[in-house]
Amino acid sequence: MGEDERGGGSGGGGGGGGEAERWPWWAAASAAQVAAGAAWFRRGRGGTAVAMPFRAFAIATLFVGAGATAVTAGVLAAGVGSVEEMKGVGASIRRWMGAPPRRVQGD
Repeated sequence: MGEDERGGGSGGGGGGGGEAERWPWWAAASAAQVAAGAAWFRRGRGGTAVAMPFRAFAIATLFVGAGATAVTAGVLAAGVGSVEEMKGVGASIRRWMGAPPRRVQGD
């Protein structure tokens, strides 16, 4: 059994048995980021007006990060563990939509 078969290679996916159960942690991280962003947003204005752009950027970053971690959790929960598997999922979605197959650069 090679390193790639065990899921311990440098692919970084969730292919192994224990690694496939990482998605709940990603989902929890997403929920924590949404909760922190909502708490900061609801707290309202505080401090000086000079700090408001930085605070708004921090809150927006929490919401964007929550979306990214939620997508990661969904991908891991679906069992996609490598880039090649993700390319297959993308091709399947394109076929379902009726879009033409994606061309390789240089065609």
